[in-house]
Amino acid sequence: MKEIALGKITLRKYEKPYNLEKRELVKKICLSLGLLQPGDSRDVIVDILLILIKAKNRKEKLSSEEIRKRVEKIRQEKSLGTNGLAESNIRRQLKRLRDLMIIDKKENLYNISEFASLSEIFEQKIVGFQLPQIIERIKEYLKELEEKPSDL
Repeated sequence: MKEIALGKITLRKYEKPYNLEKRELVKKICLSLGLLQPGDSRDVIVDILLILIKAKNRKEKLSSEEIRKRVEKIRQEKSLGTNGLAESNIRRQLKRLRDLMIIDKKENLYNISEFASLSEIFEQKIVGFQLPQIIERIKEYLKELEEKPSDL
């Protein structure tokens, strides 16, 4: 049996969002969904998601290069480090967002899935689709364990 996960989701609970700027809200969302690790200094995924949210409002699809340019501009304006701006890292972060079904890719252009709100995407694709499948598989493993004879 392979040790490669077919699906994975990390969920974290943080304090209630009081008076946070938009970037800080997106950062907490990334942390809450396991897209960013606590204390991680390489938080380019936050800016990528911010750019895609802004593009969603205009129903705009963006190439990875356009996303990289916009991330670089945001990070310069906010005096943030430029770690993680390599094209390969931008594409890797986009893949992570695609794996969670937050964004779509078609003809090398990216956008928020179906230009929907993030709360809709979370409800439909994570809570309604991914989470039940993961929970069901865990239950299968637990049942299988319970059916094995005790040989300890």
